[in-house]
Amino acid sequence: MKEFNYEIKDEQGIHARPAGLLVKEAKKFTSTLTITKNGQTKKLTQLMMVMSLGVKKGEVVTIQADGEDEEAAIEALKAFFEQNL
Repeated sequence: MKEFNYEIKDEQGIHARPAGLLVKEAKKFTSTLTITKNGQTKKLTQLMMVMSLGVKKGEVVTIQADGEDEEAAIEALKAFFEQNL
C-alpha cells in the first residue's frame, strides 16, 4: 500500500469540477484508491462519496492506493492534486 498527504490549495476546495476529474483519473487504475479526511475514508472512484467529505482549502487529505498498479496510481494522483487542487 502506498499513500501521500496533500494540503488543498484551491480556493473552493474539492468542488464538483475537480472532484469529477479526480474520479475520472482514479478510474484509470485497478488498485483500490481512497481519500481520507478527519478519519473519514471514501473510495476515490465514487463522485458523491468524494463530494460528501466537503474538503475545504487548507485541509489535509490522505490518498491511499492498494493493488497491482498502486505505484503508478500514486504518482498520477500526486500530479493531479498538484495541478488541480
